[in-house]
Amino acid sequence: VQLQASGGGLVQPGGSLTLSCAASGSIFSINAMGWYRQAPGKQREPVATIFKDGNTNYSDSVKGRFTISRDNAKKTAYLQMNSLKPEDTAVYYCNVDSLITGWGQLEYDYWGQGTQVTVSS
Repeated sequence: VQLQASGGGLVQPGGSLTLSCAASGSIFSINAMGWYRQAPGKQREPVATIFKDGNTNYSDSVKGRFTISRDNAKKTAYLQMNSLKPEDTAVYYCNVDSLITGWGQLEYDYWGQGTQVTVSS
């Protein structure tokens, strides 16, 4: 199982970006998919999570500006980021907390490779 994150880049303050996280491999179902970020000199922090039933959680710092969604058929999660601020600059990582493989095994904690988001004028 692999997670491929994409969509990062350089954007001006107030701009928007959409990140994608595609899971590949022998996967029957995925529980929660989430996004974390790590700014230089800081610890990795959770940004948003979406559960299999569609329920979502957001950190206070992004609530109202970011929207997480998922397409279960495509095994892909998205993070729509609006009204971006310089303090949103970080490497964004996608995460799957648990999944069931195609041969029925429960596996935990997969991470994508990270995608850089830079908000600067």
